[in-house]
Amino acid sequence: MSEESRKEPLTIMGVVYSDKMEKTITVQVTRPVKHPLYGKYIKRQTRYYAHDEEGLARQGDRVLIRQARPLSKKKRWRLVEVLRKAGGGS
Repeated sequence: MSEESRKEPLTIMGVVYSDKMEKTITVQVTRPVKHPLYGKYIKRQTRYYAHDEEGLARQGDRVLIRQARPLSKKKRWRLVEVLRKAGGGS
């Protein structure tokens, strides 16, 4: 396979919905979708399970996750970085 044909892993930004599991966070991603008939944009949410090895992310944090190989039955994402803490810090 040539260098040009390799795809970069998908990276998305979302908010940590839950951090109650060990080494796993649930990230909720909100996206606007255009209604097929009326044309109005409505919000749709998707929740992804992401691997958080060090336990850095907390509920409410804005995070960046990257697609990875299957880590468990539902976990196919890895935490890249915490962009903004929930308490309003950097």
